[in-house]
Amino acid sequence: MGFTGFPDEAFLFYEGLEADNSKTYFTRHKQLYEEAVRAPMLALTDELAAEFGPAQLFRPYRDVRFSKDKSPYKTHQGAFADVMPGIGLYVEVSASGLFMAGGCYTQASDQVARYRAAVDEDLTGKPLSAITDALTAAGYEVLGERLKTKPRGFADDHPRIDLLRHKSLYAGIRFEPEPWVHTPEVRPRVERAWRAFDPLVEWLRTHVRGSELPRR
Repeated sequence: MGFTGFPDEAFLFYEGLEADNSKTYFTRHKQLYEEAVRAPMLALTDELAAEFGPAQLFRPYRDVRFSKDKSPYKTHQGAFADVMPGIGLYVEVSASGLFMAGGCYTQASDQVARYRAAVDEDLTGKPLSAITDALTAAGYEVLGERLKTKPRGFADDHPRIDLLRHKSLYAGIRFEPEPWVHTPEVRPRVERAWRAFDPLVEWLRTHVRGSELPRR
């Protein structure tokens, strides 16, 4: 079947999971998760694949090995279409609605170094500033992990100091679970957002690239 929207049960499932993040709750409602969350997300990403490439759905289980929060399940379902490891386009459904994003979500030390060098250089940094300004003007948020202070080696009055503080960089937009999220209207909204994010993704693909460090 084609994508017809996310049913109300998807949001009710995550409301319940937020209230009771336990194996008992998830096991009892696993069929609901499969039918109301996972199946529609698979149908949506299948339809988006022709333009944006295949997307990977994330597993519902959290990695709690190094986290103080031992809640076993994620309270959202995300899917990621990558152009390079960690760089690409993202869509998510949760109790609070839909989230669409594009950019670089995690960066290794060599990627951060390449990113800051490119931001510092006018020839490459000014185009990024223009991209993020255009996204902000269009109603998107510019997000990512940021330093609270300036990075070492850069002046406080650098013209792109705000961008230099970023350790990861992506743009996103959130929608509450309004009636249209239950319809095929979701697909063109994701398409519009992902097309808007394309210049940022392309800049990151060109100037940051994937990490070249050996995996641990």
